[in-house]
Amino acid sequence: MNKIEHIGIAVRNLEEAILTYTELLGTECYKTEAVESEGVKTAFFQVGDSKIELLEASNEASPIAKFIEKKGEGIHHIAFDVTDIKQSMDDLASKGFQLLNEQPKNGADNKLVAFIHPKSSNGVLVELCQEKG
Repeated sequence: MNKIEHIGIAVRNLEEAILTYTELLGTECYKTEAVESEGVKTAFFQVGDSKIELLEASNEASPIAKFIEKKGEGIHHIAFDVTDIKQSMDDLASKGFQLLNEQPKNGADNKLVAFIHPKSSNGVLVELCQEKG
C-alpha cells in the first residue's frame, strides 16, 4: 500500500456537507460525481497528499443508505492507493483477508476499486484504489 488515498465519510446531505467541509478544510471541493453502480453521489476534497470523499446515497438500496440507517453519518471507509490492485487483492486473500469483490470494479475519481470486509480488518471497511490507465 503506497499511501492513504482517501477517507470516505457517509453524509445525509451532500450539498450541506460540502459547505461544512469547505469551511473545515479551508479548500473547495474539486469534484462531484455520481457512481450509479454503487448508488452514491460523491464529492472530493484534496488535503495534502490525501483526499476526503463525501458520500451521499442516491437510492434507498445504496450501501451508504444502509450504513447511515444503522450507524448514522461518519467515517465509512479508508482507502489505500495501490500500484497493482489485482496483485494486492491476491496477496491479501492469500493472507486470509475476506475480499468483498472478486475482481476490481470501476469507482469514483477515475479509480479501480476493491473492498476488504470489515470483519477482516478490525471493523474498518478498507478500500484498495488504483488509478485507471
